[in-house]
Amino acid sequence: MKKSYWLIKSEPGTWSWDQQKKDKTTHWDGVRNYQASNNLKTMKKGDECFFYHSVSERSIKGIVKVTKEYYPDPTDPKARFGMVDVTYVKSLPNVTLDQIKEDPFFDNFSLVKQSRLSVMPVTLKQWQKIIKMSSQ
Repeated sequence: MKKSYWLIKSEPGTWSWDQQKKDKTTHWDGVRNYQASNNLKTMKKGDECFFYHSVSERSIKGIVKVTKEYYPDPTDPKARFGMVDVTYVKSLPNVTLDQIKEDPFFDNFSLVKQSRLSVMPVTLKQWQKIIKMSSQ
């Protein structure tokens, strides 16, 4: 089965990378955008996600793995949205949004084109390039 790749965003004041590392596994709840929610529905166990700090930091902090597929989000009073569980895999040296925007390779990357989307797909080539950028 083919693995897919994603980027999930969190404001550091809401859920930080340090909290993720400490707790290891958490549910990714609170998503209320239909496109982001559809992306969550597509996620499969074993898919990997970049964990991105939005707002003040605007950088990729590390990698988490989907460990439980889409299920109802109890924080949604209308029961329209769901969530997945993700588990800490490893930290990465930060790759910033500015670094990504500077590279024309990423012109069609959702992080650049749809900056407000909180859950987005990442192609294998984009994933590999970001991993390479984090090791430089």
